[in-house]
Amino acid sequence: MVATAVPEIQEMVIGEAVNARTAALSSFHSLGPPDLVHLTKVHARTNVQEAGTYHYVTGIDTSSASIAAYLNTLTYSYAPGEGQLWFGKQQNWKIQTGVYCCYNALSRVDLRVRVHIPGSVEAFVIDERGEKHKATNQIMLETYLCSVVRALLYADDEDYNITAYRRFNPLPNREAEEKFLDAAEKLFTRGWQLGSELEVQVPTLLSNNLTATFCKYLQITGRYNEGVNLLEKLRAKEPDFSPLLARVLLDMDEEVKAVKLLQESIRTSPRDPNLLDLQTRFCLSKNRLDFALSTAKRAVNSAPSEFGPWARLVTVYIEQHDFQSALLTLNSCPMFPYQNVDLHRMPVAQRIHLPVPTDGVIQDIIDDSIPGENENVNVDPALSRLPAASLRGTFAKAYELLVAIVHEIGWDMLLKYRSKVFIMEEEYRSLKTETTNGTKARSKHDRADSNASHVAVNGTSLSTGQTPDGSVVGDEDDKKDMSTADIVRPAQSVDAELVKGSEEHHATSSSTGTTTATTSEPVGPASPTPFRSKRLCERWLDNLFMVMYEDMRVYTLWRAEFAHFKSQQLPYNKSLREWEILGALAVRLKHTEEAAEAFGQCMNIRFSSRALKGLLDIYTSRNEPVNILHATVKLTSYDHRWYKEFSPGLIVAIKRLVREEGSQKLRNMIHGSDYSATVAELMDGYFEMAKQFKWPGFEDDDDGK
Repeated sequence: MVATAVPEIQEMVIGEAVNARTAALSSFHSLGPPDLVHLTKVHARTNVQEAGTYHYVTGIDTSSASIAAYLNTLTYSYAPGEGQLWFGKQQNWKIQTGVYCCYNALSRVDLRVRVHIPGSVEAFVIDERGEKHKATNQIMLETYLCSVVRALLYADDEDYNITAYRRFNPLPNREAEEKFLDAAEKLFTRGWQLGSELEVQVPTLLSNNLTATFCKYLQITGRYNEGVNLLEKLRAKEPDFSPLLARVLLDMDEEVKAVKLLQESIRTSPRDPNLLDLQTRFCLSKNRLDFALSTAKRAVNSAPSEFGPWARLVTVYIEQHDFQSALLTLNSCPMFPYQNVDLHRMPVAQRIHLPVPTDGVIQDIIDDSIPGENENVNVDPALSRLPAASLRGTFAKAYELLVAIVHEIGWDMLLKYRSKVFIMEEEYRSLKTETTNGTKARSKHDRADSNASHVAVNGTSLSTGQTPDGSVVGDEDDKKDMSTADIVRPAQSVDAELVKGSEEHHATSSSTGTTTATTSEPVGPASPTPFRSKRLCERWLDNLFMVMYEDMRVYTLWRAEFAHFKSQQLPYNKSLREWEILGALAVRLKHTEEAAEAFGQCMNIRFSSRALKGLLDIYTSRNEPVNILHATVKLTSYDHRWYKEFSPGLIVAIKRLVREEGSQKLRNMIHGSDYSATVAELMDGYFEMAKQFKWPGFEDDDDGK
């Protein structure tokens, strides 16, 4: 078995990490933070307390026996003279006490298991007031389910890329699977208490983190029959589980059964938004846009306060090339503020120890720096300040829909459609001026805005571009060379407060008899009739247009720069972080070839996990088995170096390869490459999982030799 390293954060005062977690219990609003493991170490000879260290972990079975076993394995890692080094030196201490903390999001308590080595094991819970209570069987069951949910949902979540965080597979075998399904069956109806994804405003029976975990479990294991059996039992007690059962049937290619179930369920619950949304997705997959439009509208009417049905309706309009309706529908989407993840502030550490594992690491990809440390040094400000990278939740989804429209019709046509369906500030002010003064004079502000809205951005470097509040004007040579880099800045739409204030002022003027002559007589060109078919653009959508403008501007300048340097046969140099940002930018704008080019430049400089993950997605979309396999091997080794032994995304990639290529062929390709034996042993973990869950393509007689 490949040896794993254990990260450590040393405290200033022994026990302050556990105390900080206790003080923060009342601030957790969703699933809670990863599990905390606190160790008290004593001198190996004198038994005098010397240090308190801690690290985070997910994927550990939270029964008292399993936690005690996990803490016992740590004693071997820290064995004096035998375990891992402490800043390059042999450790001269041993573990005296270990405390395992696991948050129970259902009962809002923190399970604590204190293990004395050697000695007793004590399990208890701490509530939000810091009071100690007994750990009942029900509490232990709830805590276990919450730990599995966190392990599956947090594994690939970049928001939880915290220091000293170990990730393990919570479902490594059939026994763990059976325990999870048993706990899920007993607690599925309480899943709404675990919170939901960022795009869901109010967690429900089917829209919550437990449902998302269940679907991810089916995705990585492929055990759809077990999932169907569980949902059949739940549906017998609660018919509202029908949409989830139909979704699982569709995922396992049982379309006939799924359609029959949908038909039966929709007759009894014709306004169920989950059923209608699932129908919409099915009709979209069959390219029946007429049926999809009908069901999408009914889903919106059934759940008008949720973002998902609105986003699906926008997608239908985009597929129908009805872009005006798509923009109007997008403008009507309910948006929710982004909630921060459940991570609390920890005390300042005395020292942080992040050892490199002795096995399973490819030397070319070892990076001794902490991921994310000083990564923005020497990065062009025009790249580091792109606002689209920080979008989360419903705003990120809305931006994706906006990009989908641009990908279909282009930026200029998007601005034309925007001006057709939304009232623009320039035309509103012009109409208001004509109505009140009988002239077509524009204010100085409007002239400036009009000029800015038609300025083409030109330049020879990304750093010369300004924010949407300004414009860039280059010299004549630059204009000639960068003629393809012209991106029109979007004009400002009218502010609802401006309209509201104008109406209030007009009403006040009318009541006091101070109305001008022009308001009492109709004026043909200035009549407000053209606005009757237009809408006010929501401020958040207006901001997304400016965010997209920044992305489009930087992307166009990048491509123009690249073409210019290439025509002059000059090297085009960027830092690794700049190439990462450009690759992510191309992915956001759906330019796959350019994204692959940028990520490839990253890998030419040195190893980059961000770039390789982007390339893995591209290889998957292109169906390139060899590149997918080698990218997975390198990412697995990189994750192992940073104590991550479980990644659902990589498991899904290998599962697909096993289905298409066969496990024996993949093993031969790995052993035939120049990877070390320990790296090949790391990859054997995937094939062991394939054997446990009987993935399609795994040979039963494959002994791994």
